[in-house]
Amino acid sequence: MNRRRTYALVLSLLVLVIGGAGQAQAVGYRYWSFWDLTGGKWNYATQGPSTARPSDGDVQGFRFAVSADSQDASKPRGHADFASICAKTPARAGHKRVALVIDSGTTADAPGGETPPAPRTVCARVPADATTAEALATVAQPLRYDTNALLCAISGYPGKGCGDQVATSHTAPATPAKADAKDNTDATSEPTRHGPSLGLLAGVVAVAALGGAAVWRTRRRRP
Repeated sequence: MNRRRTYALVLSLLVLVIGGAGQAQAVGYRYWSFWDLTGGKWNYATQGPSTARPSDGDVQGFRFAVSADSQDASKPRGHADFASICAKTPARAGHKRVALVIDSGTTADAPGGETPPAPRTVCARVPADATTAEALATVAQPLRYDTNALLCAISGYPGKGCGDQVATSHTAPATPAKADAKDNTDATSEPTRHGPSLGLLAGVVAVAALGGAAVWRTRRRRP
């Protein structure tokens, strides 16, 4: 084996080690994300449901899923528009109507032993100054929050856990998006990124040692 082939082998092994370690570290979080429907498209909410104050005619959604961050989050599924969701809820003076889409996600995203309820839509008629959290509370009890005011359960689903960390196929871990918290003060903060693990560093050192040994053997065989 000549020196060029030896270096090529070492580089290939390093790529395999680094790539495999990155996948092994990938994590996501299981939580309810919060969305606004604008122009027929779902957009990740920039406020938490306790501070957002929708207007009469707005459509907002909640989706339970496993995701790494807001860029990766799953959107509410199905067709949604205010006219169809609130067709049977007449307007009332001093009140507003907010169309809510509640998507409990798939079996793959559900905590162990739990089955997600079917997605549903509901029209909440609430006082004109009500927040989204207050609107949700009128139509989807029981709600559950954790000590950090993160929305944990809608209509009792899931029965336990809140923002739990789970293994995923994603490449970058992150903290749950704060836009889903009842008191949202960090909605625009960047996800937390983590450096290489001890296992990754050990793998790189091992590959480098193997490469060095191969080069040493190649030099010894030269006349």
